[in-house]
Amino acid sequence: MVSWPRLQKELQISTFPFRIYHRSTNSTRPYLFRPHEMIDTSDLNQILVVDVDAMTALVEPNVPMDKLVESTLDVGLLPPVVMEFPGITVGGGFSGTGGESSSFRYGFFEQTVQSIEIILATGEVLTASPNYNSDLFLGAASSFGTLGVVTLLELSLVPAKPYVELTYYPVSSGREAVAKIQEEIVKENNSYVDGILFSKDRGVVCVGRLTPVPENSETKVQRFTRAHDPWFYLHAEHLIERRNAPQQETIPIVDYLFRYDRGGFWVGRFAFRYFLVPFNFFTRWFLDDFLHTRMMYHSLHQSGLHKRYFLQDVGIPFPVADQFLQYIDETMGYYPLWLCPLQQPPLSKRTLFYPSISSCTRTSTGFETFLNVGIWAIGPTHARDYETLNRQLEAKVQELGGRKWLYAQTYYSEGQFWDINDRDAYETLRNKYHATHLPSIYDKVRFVSKGKEAQRARFGGLWKVVWSIWPLRGLYGLFHAMVGWDYLLSTRSEGSAKNNKTVGGGN
Repeated sequence: MVSWPRLQKELQISTFPFRIYHRSTNSTRPYLFRPHEMIDTSDLNQILVVDVDAMTALVEPNVPMDKLVESTLDVGLLPPVVMEFPGITVGGGFSGTGGESSSFRYGFFEQTVQSIEIILATGEVLTASPNYNSDLFLGAASSFGTLGVVTLLELSLVPAKPYVELTYYPVSSGREAVAKIQEEIVKENNSYVDGILFSKDRGVVCVGRLTPVPENSETKVQRFTRAHDPWFYLHAEHLIERRNAPQQETIPIVDYLFRYDRGGFWVGRFAFRYFLVPFNFFTRWFLDDFLHTRMMYHSLHQSGLHKRYFLQDVGIPFPVADQFLQYIDETMGYYPLWLCPLQQPPLSKRTLFYPSISSCTRTSTGFETFLNVGIWAIGPTHARDYETLNRQLEAKVQELGGRKWLYAQTYYSEGQFWDINDRDAYETLRNKYHATHLPSIYDKVRFVSKGKEAQRARFGGLWKVVWSIWPLRGLYGLFHAMVGWDYLLSTRSEGSAKNNKTVGGGN
């Protein structure tokens, strides 16, 4: 594998914790990077090799999903797990947590990574895989860059086909949706399975199969990536409303993989409510440039409005999934909900921070599976109510033997966090690989009131008053995204003494 002398040198001279800067993020946690407190990996964005015979790809960490898919499709291959937003990067999928509708068969994105190159805090370059430096490999996955800087990844690929034949199955309850998902994930021909609950008594389970050409000439070819195409979740809802029977369509593979990009599932609809803009076909078409996830994440982070959204993903054992869905309905009433089955690997192959789920359902193929529930809505207005609701969700998930993904804001106390995760194994790795002066994973994912708003706070009370006036913060975030200014870097000077040092530590 290739080493990176610049990063090696920066790491060797670093004297205090640094953060890894990618220039963009698909996390909803608040960020504020200072130039003197980061290792810049944003230029590591190349696909070096796609090996058709070995069905692997050698890629740098800042390669986004759409670029990866485009390059592999050119030679008839496809990553087994493709996260649903085009801007999610390979490194983000490995160091964070990434799963999609193919994950019932292949697991999380990190399980499709064969090996990594990583630069330790000492500047030493190591290669790690399940068979070589395996403790480092299993520790680095989903540890948010807190053991070193991943500079190269070797990915598994699978044969591709140009279309997905997608069948929409209407369901009338959460229990029926869960049962239908369990029924479909054991069928060998199914490539993709996920579902959406639009309300307590109405939803859809979507089952896809890769196909070379539309099998039925009468089957409609439907697209989702163009400005005049429908948003996927609205399209699925309209299909089952018109006819309460299974519906089938053929979808080009790229349109299927990134079907949730326009509108960010349904989160983009909240922007229409905020700006008091009618939500209809014309406005979605006219504003399409602003409603893709790259632009939306930029606007949300810059405006600070991401703090108003309740954005969480949790893994729940199938036996108690219906109980959890009832809890969401009774305590929050948030809809739609995303349902996505995930495969849990054998214990010996689980990474250190893999969100192991107890009481999983074992399929006929011997793999354990559980259900991811995506809960994305506008949260309570008051900060205390918002925090309380998040803590209640964390407690309920823990009570049911599930786990919460760490890409979003995490409200566990330090004690609660390490009751769930293996602190001894993690600290052993940090000592072995000289990473003890870097931020810990708890430091990275815990809730703190910081980010752009902390930066603005130095302007005093007048700014707070101005910033509270509707819709200034939304317009500011939108303008910032349009201009393309960096939304993660702080321009605040910290003095020449610190500026002479390189610092940082992961995402």
